[in-house]
Amino acid sequence: MSATSTDLILHHYPTSPFSEKVRLVLGYKQLAWKSVIIPAILPKPDVVALTGGYRKTPFLQIGADIYCDSALICDVLEHIQPTPTLYPAHNKGMARVLAQWADTTLFWAAMAYNLQPKGAASMFEGAPPEAAKAFGADRAAMSSGMTRLRPADATAAYKSYLRRLANMLEGQDFLLGGTPCVADFAAYHPLWFTAKRVPVMADILNATPAVLAWMDRMAALGHGSFEKLSATDAIAASAASTGASAPFAHDEDTTFQDEHGIALGSEVTIAAELFGQEPTPGTLVAATRTRFTLQRTDERAGTVRVHFPRIGYVLKAAQPA
Repeated sequence: MSATSTDLILHHYPTSPFSEKVRLVLGYKQLAWKSVIIPAILPKPDVVALTGGYRKTPFLQIGADIYCDSALICDVLEHIQPTPTLYPAHNKGMARVLAQWADTTLFWAAMAYNLQPKGAASMFEGAPPEAAKAFGADRAAMSSGMTRLRPADATAAYKSYLRRLANMLEGQDFLLGGTPCVADFAAYHPLWFTAKRVPVMADILNATPAVLAWMDRMAALGHGSFEKLSATDAIAASAASTGASAPFAHDEDTTFQDEHGIALGSEVTIAAELFGQEPTPGTLVAATRTRFTLQRTDERAGTVRVHFPRIGYVLKAAQPA
C-alpha cells in the first residue's frame, strides 16, 4: 500500500499512551488515517530518517511535513478538521492549560505509580528478561536529569488527581462540559495506560466511579478509520512529496516571532526540555508564536520539514563544526 502527500500518517505503537491520545482525537474527528507501527525503543532508523533525531512517540506525517509532540498534532488535526472542535470558544484557554497539566504533571504521577515494581513486572510478564532490561535502559536514557516521583508519593498524588477529575465531572459528561475537548484526551491517556497496560494496578481507579464512567465514554469515541502502512512506504511518500518550500501547509500563521535572536535560515537544533532530549538539527525556516519548523534533507526521505511546538522545546543555534 502506498500513501499520498495529503494522507494523515501516524507513526505509533499500540501501547504508547500519547499515541492513544492522538488515536482517539482522530476517532473523535472521524478522520481517515494510515498507521505505521514503530519500535518502542531504539534503534529507530526509519523514525530518524523522517524526524532527524526526535524519537518520542507518536509523530504525525503529512507528505514531507513531520509534526512532533501530541499537543502540536492536536492543533494540526484541528486545522484540518475544525469540527467537532478540541478547543471550545468559551473555554479555549482553560482547555489548553488543563491539557498541559494532564500531559505533564498527571502523566508523570500516573507513570511513576504504574511502573512501580508490581506494575513493571505485569507489563513484561511472559517477555524475556532482556526485553524489560532494554526498555528500562532506553527510558532511563530518555529521562536523564529528570526528578522522578517515588512510588508512595506518586500513589498519593495520583489519588488526589483522580479525585479532582471526578470533581470536574460532577453534573457533566466531560471535563469542561457536555462534549470532549483537548483536556479530556490529555487526561485520559495516562489512565488508559493504568487500566489497559498494567491492569494489576487499576484498583486505584475504583475509588472514582465518575472517572471510570468518563473513561468508558472516551473509549467509545474509537480510533476512526485507518489502514496499515509500512515505514518504507511512509518514507517514500515523504520523498515523493512536493512543496518543499511551504512550511505553513497546515497552519495559516506565518508571522516570524523572534525570541532568541536567531534569524530564519540559520542552522539550529531543537530538543525537548525534559524527556527525550535528543536534538534535531536543521535549518530554521519558521518560528511563529506557537511552533518552530526545521528543514533538513535525508537520503531516503528527501527534503523534510520537522515541526515542534514552542512550549516544551528548546531552540539553540547550532555549534560550529
